[in-house]
Amino acid sequence: MKTLLRGRVLSFTAEPVNADDSSAFTYFEDGAVLVDGGEIVAMAEFGDMDASGAEIVDHRPNLIMPGFIDTHNHFPQMQVIGSYGAQLLDWLNNYTFPAETKFVNSKHAERMAVKYFDEMLRNGTTTPVAYCSVHKESAEAYFAEAERRNIRALGGKVLMDRNAPDGLLDTPQTAYDETNELIGKWHGRGRGLYVISPRFAITSTPEQLEMTQALVAENRDCYMQTHLSENHDEIAYTMSLYPQHSDYLGIYEHYGLLGPKSLFGHCIHLNDRERALMAETQSVAVFCPTSNLFIGSGLFNEERTREDGVRIAVATDIGGGTSYSMLRTMDEAYKVCQLQNQNLPPLYAFYLMTLGNARALGLETDIGTLEVGSSADIAVLDARATPSMALRMETVETLAEELFVLQTLGDDRSVVETYVAGIAAKPV
Repeated sequence: MKTLLRGRVLSFTAEPVNADDSSAFTYFEDGAVLVDGGEIVAMAEFGDMDASGAEIVDHRPNLIMPGFIDTHNHFPQMQVIGSYGAQLLDWLNNYTFPAETKFVNSKHAERMAVKYFDEMLRNGTTTPVAYCSVHKESAEAYFAEAERRNIRALGGKVLMDRNAPDGLLDTPQTAYDETNELIGKWHGRGRGLYVISPRFAITSTPEQLEMTQALVAENRDCYMQTHLSENHDEIAYTMSLYPQHSDYLGIYEHYGLLGPKSLFGHCIHLNDRERALMAETQSVAVFCPTSNLFIGSGLFNEERTREDGVRIAVATDIGGGTSYSMLRTMDEAYKVCQLQNQNLPPLYAFYLMTLGNARALGLETDIGTLEVGSSADIAVLDARATPSMALRMETVETLAEELFVLQTLGDDRSVVETYVAGIAAKPV
């Protein structure tokens, strides 16, 4: 059955070039999105829409836009969020690694997968990109739950064969074999896409990175994700393990891990050569502001990174990040930029959360947009969701101002509904 969603409709068509770039989006004050078979079949002014045979869902005066995309988070770290008082390496050893050891138990992994996708959808996120634990069971639970809900989900089991507890180590060969098995089972099945996931150079031997290189070379339609230059101590430790390389990115370069489907989390402390190399290879730098602030890693130089031609995505980095909400994430991104005398206009922020992140994944014809033919993954947002927001909205006069209210004051309460392939899916 067809469904017609009525409301104020917003969908980006390009990256905004300034704070008032109305040419970068399509907006209908009284618009409609027509959904059939999980796809968007029309988007127009409500008065111009043929709604015959469709169930009409009236979301006025709320804003209908593409569901959010979270390009870097850790599915096994849900019970790590809000862990007090440590920087990156201590935080991993004291909190993260103990939590991840539990995911060898498939029942625990399955329970957490349900909770994980509940939180994604509660916050309007319709496409996550996740690191699972080293255990195959965690990736199985992640993809199975995503398939049950028909969610466009990307992820993969992490590869790590050193510098972690025994319960979190694989070997180069088991990493290769299990990843291949998971790719064969889940990549391209339903809406799932596989991400080859060496955690970072500290937890992989050269032998394992050679196996990762083979996996990437043999599975060109898969993605690759890892961490890069998040923390000064991390960089120093990494270079002590790989002293033959001139810089951190040079390690991944040596093993053939750069390219348009390569997602590098954080990228805070890059040198000029690394930024130039990322731009040349079209690799993606993933900005994780709440995590970078919470763990004290540093300030991502968004302006410099973008001006140097590096593709940028944004993400929550749960559980180093402190919120599942992409709205809260972009509130912190704004502050990170402010501290460096840089600007992050609301139109650009909402572009990044939707079409920008879709482009970073090469999936802009399917997600991040309300264009005809794309999947009907949709978020409905209420900028008056709380008393303080409603009071502020009494003085708002423009769309950009409203988006900034959502960005700075919004959270899961601002998400009225989340649609996955046209089906209302926000947990109650």
